[in-house]
Amino acid sequence: MTFLLILVGVVLVLLTGLPVFTGLGLFAGGLLLVTQGDLGALGEVVFGQLDSYLLVAIPLFTLMAHIMIRGRVVDDLYGTAHTLLRHLPGGIGIATVFACTIFAAISGSSIATALTVGAVAIPQMIHYGYKPRVAYGVVAAGGTLGILIPPSGPMVLYGVISDTSIGGLFMAGILPGLMIAVLFAVWCAVNDRGTLRQPRASLSEMGRALRKSGWALSLPVFVLGGMYAGVFTATEAAAAGALAALVVSAVIYRNFGLRDLWASAMDSVRTSAMLFMILAAAGVFGHVLTKMRVPQQIVELVVHWDVGVAGFLIAMMVLIALLGMFLETISIILITTPVVLPVMAHLGINPIWYGILLTINLELALITPPVGMNLFTIKAVAKAPMGEVIRGVAPYVFLMVIGLVLVMIWPDIALWLPSTMR
Repeated sequence: MTFLLILVGVVLVLLTGLPVFTGLGLFAGGLLLVTQGDLGALGEVVFGQLDSYLLVAIPLFTLMAHIMIRGRVVDDLYGTAHTLLRHLPGGIGIATVFACTIFAAISGSSIATALTVGAVAIPQMIHYGYKPRVAYGVVAAGGTLGILIPPSGPMVLYGVISDTSIGGLFMAGILPGLMIAVLFAVWCAVNDRGTLRQPRASLSEMGRALRKSGWALSLPVFVLGGMYAGVFTATEAAAAGALAALVVSAVIYRNFGLRDLWASAMDSVRTSAMLFMILAAAGVFGHVLTKMRVPQQIVELVVHWDVGVAGFLIAMMVLIALLGMFLETISIILITTPVVLPVMAHLGINPIWYGILLTINLELALITPPVGMNLFTIKAVAKAPMGEVIRGVAPYVFLMVIGLVLVMIWPDIALWLPSTMR
């Protein structure tokens, strides 16, 4: 009951429109003052939360994404996908899902994926006979893959808070991400009605398209392959990826100068500073919950009710889905993770498996109203009515729930690839 009251209080504070770090920090500081009467430990808590080498991966992966976008390295992705897949039933929709999948492995951001791919794909899909709402739904749902297919900022934050291998989380997100992408592609093929079918591209056309986008396609392979083979840690992979993106943009594409580098660095600093401030506020919140013995009381409740692993996971997925209708993804991770870690340890739940279930559920938060960020992104890109965007994305919410259930029933979908890592 204490946790539920605190949760309701946090949600109400965040719904006032305050920045997340301000609302969460003020609420946590107020709780600490009421329960302990002393704010003296705040400095130590904040420093301990941010004093982590793993957090270096966030600005580096963000820098890699901004370099790739400003260097126009990713502009060829949609063209290549269109050339390779246009002859299939629902080929333009499948090409859009493919472009979202590859861009997700570059940007690590769902909003950036929906924004960048949507600007190109939505007009193309409508031109080839897709209903506007169908085009909106494909891009909004495909964009969510940005936080599941690595690199992923939310996975880094979850890994830092839960002390879980970020490299393991990244590898665990690959197969579920590809599985959900396949579900989206199959739906595009099955739901192909009244669209213009294009002729199959010749081998020479396919070869030219692949050569044109080869560097964009190679960077995710370089970063993830290096982590899988044990050549890089997650932080080292972020540094190597940022350097590789800089070389490709500045030396090979030759359309990336010092001004672009400065702008990319400043954008990365702004994004990282915002995340670190939120993380500091969440550290104070977690400290307060621990002082109030909320996690321990929840463990005792779980033991008393004997809910088991399945019951606990179902309850958490429902709770996170409900929170996702009102809060953005980072807030949900930082509010819920400190509470569930002791319960997971008691029940023997693999934190990597839970992290993937959490991330898939957070994908749902991006496309469920009223606060689905990808819905607002598509509305802005396409200047579309919000009702049309929501109608278009509805089937993909159902497909994503299927993906979540499959990973919950068969944990090896997420855990097999990390178990083979060096």
